[in-house]
Amino acid sequence: MIANTITPREYWTIGVSLRQEPGHGRVAGPRGGRTMELRTVGVEEEFLLVDPSDGRPRAIATAVLGASEKSLTAVEAELQLQQIETGTRPCRTLDELEKQVRSARRAAACAARSIGVEIAAMGTSPLPVEAELTPSPRYERLAGRFGLTAQEQLTCGCHVHVGVESDEEGVAVLDRIRPWLAPLLALSANSPFWQGEDSRYSSYRSQVWSRWPSAGINDLFGSARAYHDTVREMVASETVLDTAMVYFDARLSQRYPTIEVRVADVCLHSEDAVLIAALVRALVDTAATDWAAGREPDPVRTEVLKLAAWRAGRSGLAGELIDPTTRRPAPALAVLENLCAHVRDALEANGDYTEIVQLQRVLAQRGNGAQVQRAVYRRTGRLRDVVRESVRRTFHEQ
Repeated sequence: MIANTITPREYWTIGVSLRQEPGHGRVAGPRGGRTMELRTVGVEEEFLLVDPSDGRPRAIATAVLGASEKSLTAVEAELQLQQIETGTRPCRTLDELEKQVRSARRAAACAARSIGVEIAAMGTSPLPVEAELTPSPRYERLAGRFGLTAQEQLTCGCHVHVGVESDEEGVAVLDRIRPWLAPLLALSANSPFWQGEDSRYSSYRSQVWSRWPSAGINDLFGSARAYHDTVREMVASETVLDTAMVYFDARLSQRYPTIEVRVADVCLHSEDAVLIAALVRALVDTAATDWAAGREPDPVRTEVLKLAAWRAGRSGLAGELIDPTTRRPAPALAVLENLCAHVRDALEANGDYTEIVQLQRVLAQRGNGAQVQRAVYRRTGRLRDVVRESVRRTFHEQ
């Protein structure tokens, strides 16, 4: 998604206010008759490439990328040839972000259709598939080192980037948002089927992804120096290939002056991606405010957060989650309400609160991707119908 003529850091500032200082992730903008600073936010989404006749993933990403280059569509390759990735520009408002997400989905769908396939916003393929590795020296090294973990890694996620002022602020944020990442996974859960069977998880993608040795929640860092020292130690262990393979649920981005929250499945509905992005930005704002005020992060143990993440992937919105405020089970929708309450000041300051309440109401009534997929399967008994409905919903509002 990055043009060859500019650097990633320059790319992240395209279209944002010239009043933004170089490298910073906050921009000045009007809101409610006054001037305030809004953090930039962007979304990356991964999609399956599926056959419109039978719903099976097709290893045709190279051709789709070729078609996207001709139309100047921002589409990138991923680990497997049955998937592609899109990305938005950095945005200040949710209206802008929603337009960017929809535009990226529309452009990717058009490129795919020109080759005879469709894009589907699904965390995993419901139908059996043997993934085919995208040819590249790095991916070949990765497959050689990690075997079936790499071979079976046909999963699609949603990554949210939010601008930060510095690595020190970014790491302070990472330390403070840890308890709230599992509810984001539950909200996005969109991968209930795996190799032709119901996995009994709402996000089986999260189970497959957790096989990587560097994936998941991390301990508290305390400083940017400690974060970077940890990353260097991980690479020096010669277990992960490089720093790009540090797959924390939330991390400092290598490419942009942002933190990158990577815990979510790709969302079936574009408005859910916007909801997650707004909540992530509000979490960043809330955490940065707490850090600036000298408030310490929640010292909750990583072992407890791993349990919370497992439960979020297992039940999604259909059961109970671990409430970060009590560390006890609570109905999923109640936990999401607590998340919204936790970041309400930031949502209101950003002008997002009313819209977020509405988006959460819609999500509660309609269900997340996993609930929609299972409802289609209960109605028809055919996984190819699940894929077709997912294709329709991926860009139904275009």
